[in-house]
Amino acid sequence: MFYKKSLEERIADRQAQRRPLEEGKTFEHAPAKFVFISLIVIVVIMHIVGIAIVMALDT
Repeated sequence: MFYKKSLEERIADRQAQRRPLEEGKTFEHAPAKFVFISLIVIVVIMHIVGIAIVMALDT
């Protein structure tokens, strides 16, 4: 009457209902993709600013 599936069984059921991943699709979740791209952009901007500072102080 009060039977509840174990966590493993619920995860297996949920994964069985999902459609297969498409080829070349790296990020399944949009927030993860947003965070990843944001971090890449921040690192690139930091490198550009750092190079600009070093070049300005190199006089």
